[in-house]
Amino acid sequence: MESCDEVLELIRRGADEILIEQELLTKLKSGRPLRVKAGFDPTAPDLHLGHTVLINKLKHFQDLGHQVLFLIGDFTGMIGDPTGKNATRPPLTREQIVENAKTYQEQVFRILDPERTEICFNSQWMDGLGAAGMIRLAAQHTVARMLERDDFSKRYANNQPIAIHEFLYPLCQGYDSVAMRADVELGGTDQKFNLLVGRELQKQAGQAPQVILMMPLLEGLDGVNKMSKSLGNYIGINEAPREIFGKMMSVSDELMWRYFDLLSFRPNAEIAALRQAVSEGRNPRGVKVELAQEIVARFHGAAAARDALADFEARFQHGAIPDDIEEIKLSAGSGISIVQILKQTALTSSTSEAIRMIGQGGVRVDGEKVSDKNLQFAPGCTIVVQVGKRKFARVSLA
Repeated sequence: MESCDEVLELIRRGADEILIEQELLTKLKSGRPLRVKAGFDPTAPDLHLGHTVLINKLKHFQDLGHQVLFLIGDFTGMIGDPTGKNATRPPLTREQIVENAKTYQEQVFRILDPERTEICFNSQWMDGLGAAGMIRLAAQHTVARMLERDDFSKRYANNQPIAIHEFLYPLCQGYDSVAMRADVELGGTDQKFNLLVGRELQKQAGQAPQVILMMPLLEGLDGVNKMSKSLGNYIGINEAPREIFGKMMSVSDELMWRYFDLLSFRPNAEIAALRQAVSEGRNPRGVKVELAQEIVARFHGAAAARDALADFEARFQHGAIPDDIEEIKLSAGSGISIVQILKQTALTSSTSEAIRMIGQGGVRVDGEKVSDKNLQFAPGCTIVVQVGKRKFARVSLA
């Protein structure tokens, strides 16, 4: 049986903050399986690696014998989480939410054990709350407290609109914890206010307040912004194995370690040994290959990971791309788009031609066809860019 220190080490891994750790220790010492909740609004049809940071932590709790509650916010998704938004977010329809939620259930079981995971939909209790119940819920919080939230306070100070329904989102998320009797809730660091509302509402309902565990937001391929499909800097878990592998190989050497910490299931000691090996001269490219294989295997199986590696090696080590291509160094600043790269390397004569070539499927990065003109790259990585059949450049981003 694992000691409390070993359990806490696994739970703390990658976590940004735990509120309150002593309460967590007390709950763990109770000996009963804890109810560990994480919620996801199905605002897009597919999950990406940024989502899996929380799901991986759910797996840690699951491996320790606790009950995992994977909450699909089919009710709150219609409100739209205003966290971090500087403008009112348009609500989604129930039809859009239902369609997006279908794939979530299938995708999450690539990480979690379906036999030990409870899938919940917050419409189960929110639909029954009704207008009177919603008014009673709204009475448990004040406008002054809502305006303590950073994004709300900034919008209020700048005379930017805040719709009334946006105030309901933190209350509904908090009420989820009451309805689910959560012992622990996981969320990103941008969710702190909403998670604390859950603790407060549980206290008012006579429940022991949940412990909050906040995970960092995973940077996307640009190394700067939060991973997001809208920014084109994401790796979708439903993408083809060779596409996932290629994208993983495109991350900077520095960002690779962040991905190891938040995405890998390797023991901390093993990751530390890899860091040490690189510091002593091992090529980080080989370490990156190991991480890429691990991620592909998780979502597509070991055979697909081997095939993706073989395909990658065939294209880059066995002459599929010319060895004598021009090497170009560019300043990436805080991140640079593929369109800017094409123009600055003169692989295309203009921005419009770059966009046109991408739209026609004529642009590849590290052998992978580029379909998103907003695709971003971070400083510190080296990529092979191809336009058409004959134009190549090896681009180092500083």
